[in-house]
Amino acid sequence: MNQTFNLIEEITRNDGSIYYELGNVTENSRAEYAANHGFIKEVRILKMNVPRSSHLIKVEDYINKTYEQLPIESDHFDEWVKPEEIQKEMQQVLLDNKLG
Repeated sequence: MNQTFNLIEEITRNDGSIYYELGNVTENSRAEYAANHGFIKEVRILKMNVPRSSHLIKVEDYINKTYEQLPIESDHFDEWVKPEEIQKEMQQVLLDNKLG
């Protein structure tokens, strides 16, 4: 099932480092569950109703093709590693939303 992303989240890893990720209500719930169970330290929603730009769609397509959607109550948390070209698209999404 393909996901549509409309949130930008700030995710704090257990080592204290932070990264930004696209999300939706389901993915945010999964991240909240992961934080409550110690797989990550914290998740915060930074932006809701993110506009559907060509950059967002490229990142969304990559994630949907590369990663399997996990159940909310999973026994781990997957960080979606992106190749350089997709990471540049993600950076543009952040800039477009005044977060980069």
